[in-house]
Amino acid sequence: MKLLLSRRRPSESGTACDASRSITQDVAVCGLFAALIAVGAFMKIVIPVGADTMNFTLQWLFVLLAGLLLGSRRAFRSVTVYLITGLIGFPIFARGGGPAYLLRPTFGFLLGFALAAWAIGFLCEKLRPTKSVTWFFTTLAGFVIYYGMGILYFYMITHLLASQTPVEIGVIFGVYCLPTMLPDLLLCVLAVMLAGRLRPAVSAALKA
Repeated sequence: MKLLLSRRRPSESGTACDASRSITQDVAVCGLFAALIAVGAFMKIVIPVGADTMNFTLQWLFVLLAGLLLGSRRAFRSVTVYLITGLIGFPIFARGGGPAYLLRPTFGFLLGFALAAWAIGFLCEKLRPTKSVTWFFTTLAGFVIYYGMGILYFYMITHLLASQTPVEIGVIFGVYCLPTMLPDLLLCVLAVMLAGRLRPAVSAALKA
C-alpha cells in the first residue's frame, strides 16, 4: 500500500504544479490584455455628435486581438477584468469609471467588448481558420455583436430611465455608431494582420 501511494505522489504533484502554472499563466495573460484595453481607452479621437461626443479608441483593437489570440475563455476573462476594474472606480474607461457608468447609455458598447471577444475566440476555436479571410469573418461576427449590444443597451437605458431622453434605434445607429464603424472595420483588418504575426509566439507562450 505504501509503495502504491508513493507511486501516485509524483503524478499528483505534477498535476498540481501544472494546474498552478496554468492559473498563473491565465492571470498574467488576462491582466496583460486588460491593461492593453485600458491603455487603448486613452488613445482616442473625440467625435462631436450633436450635443454629445463619441470616442473612437484603440480599445476595440485589443479586444479583437484577445479574441483572435487567446480563445473564448481567456478573451472573455480579459475584458471582464477590465470592466470590473473600471466599475470599481478606477478611471480606465474613455470617460472615467465607477458604478454610475452602468447608467450611461454608451456602457452597452463596453459590454459588447466582452461578448465580441468571447464570440471571436469561440469561432476561432471551432473553425480553426488557416486563411486571413476566415479570420476576418470571425472579427466581423464580433463587430456585429459589439455594435448590436451597444445599440440595444443604449435604447433600453434611454427608454427605461426617467432621467434620460428616449432615443430611437435609427438615431442611435446614425449618430452614435456610423461615425466609428468604418474606423472599427479597419481595426478588424489590422487586428487580423497583427494576430498573424503574433500567433506563433502567443501560442508557444500559452503552451509553455
